[in-house]
Amino acid sequence: MKSYMKMNILRRSLWTLCTTILLWLPVSPTQAQNQGTSYGNTPKELVPYGNYQDAYVNFFDQPQPFTGSGRDKKPPAGLEEVLIGFLGPLDGDVLVPKGIQMLQGASLAVDEANARGGYKGLPYRIVEHNDVGLWGAAANEVVKMSDEGVWAFLGTIDDINSHVALRIALKLELFMVNTGDPDPTLTETRIPWLVRCISDDRQSSYALVEYIYKQKGYKRVAMIRSNNRYGRVGIMEFTDAALRVGNPLVLEVRYEVGEKSYETQLERIRNSNPDAVVIWGNALESGLILNQMRKMGMNYPVIASDRVVTPEFLEITGKNAEGVVSTCQYNPLSDNPKLKNFTKNYRARYGQDPDVFAAHAYDGMNLLIEGIQKAGLNRTLIRDVLSDLNTFQGYEGVTGEIIFDASFNDIGAIWMAKVKDGAYEYSPASIE
Repeated sequence: MKSYMKMNILRRSLWTLCTTILLWLPVSPTQAQNQGTSYGNTPKELVPYGNYQDAYVNFFDQPQPFTGSGRDKKPPAGLEEVLIGFLGPLDGDVLVPKGIQMLQGASLAVDEANARGGYKGLPYRIVEHNDVGLWGAAANEVVKMSDEGVWAFLGTIDDINSHVALRIALKLELFMVNTGDPDPTLTETRIPWLVRCISDDRQSSYALVEYIYKQKGYKRVAMIRSNNRYGRVGIMEFTDAALRVGNPLVLEVRYEVGEKSYETQLERIRNSNPDAVVIWGNALESGLILNQMRKMGMNYPVIASDRVVTPEFLEITGKNAEGVVSTCQYNPLSDNPKLKNFTKNYRARYGQDPDVFAAHAYDGMNLLIEGIQKAGLNRTLIRDVLSDLNTFQGYEGVTGEIIFDASFNDIGAIWMAKVKDGAYEYSPASIE
């Protein structure tokens, strides 16, 4: 008994000694330098607790590997075409105009690939599936795509449906290229069957915080946002970043999608005595809110989420939009030759200018097709190629350079968009 007690005391002493040594060991310079700087392109100042302590482990610094099987599976014989899935809002949803633009951009990329010879002489074909915005519906559509024999799929915009679709993609081992959902938490799932080819609300939020609090020097900022997941999740990084630069929001009020009158919310904003107001929502409601603000004599500077960068917002607001500032995930007026050629072909094909969803869908589909060309007709190998950060890092598309962090999230350039003389002017965003 005494021998047993002595052994326990010795073990505890050794454990205490080892723990003490580990606690006092310094973090290596390389590790400390990488903490909080690579993931999400987050400025040091905005890293949680970054002013106090570097994290010992940063969860998103390394890509999540896929160690499953399937790489030796042969493609079926007798194929006459190569199917690629599309999931987007095409009917029965307020996001339908954006979904149609996304489909058109993807279709143009597929048609151009087929003009180059397709996949070893086989034509590519998009299999369209409607994202109706209902819980579970996206899951059913991804299952249908898998049954149809698609090799990968592109989609979608709605953040709830993107999350649902991604879970099913994991189960079916079907790769997803997302080009429309800005939800920062999508890639935080670390599901290794996804890349996102559009900058998310994290990047937009950092740019807006830099503009609002540092460049303009506003201190008291109030926000009105949509009472849905896009509004709730979209502003999380903004509110956290504002807090970390010492300027928490003075007020946050909500409205329901489809609401027409905002007098109650706007009176609360007026009573908070803000220096500026942030509107976070779709173009329709954002425009109506701005018009009502100006009608009530509320002439505060307005900053809005990127969904206001549309002709719809300008048509709704008219002169009231003058001076409104937002962000955009690319510069549609860039001198990029690829963008100019894409815009010309898109106008000729569809009779309208491409929007941000069309441009990123075009880039995402081209990236997906190139992945299939490199990997062959094997879902797992397609996943390997598309999620290899060395393969497509710095990919030059019509939206500019695509840069992925280790979570397969696009941290490429964000642009500021300001309404001047009834049109948007674009300038590079500053994120420090």
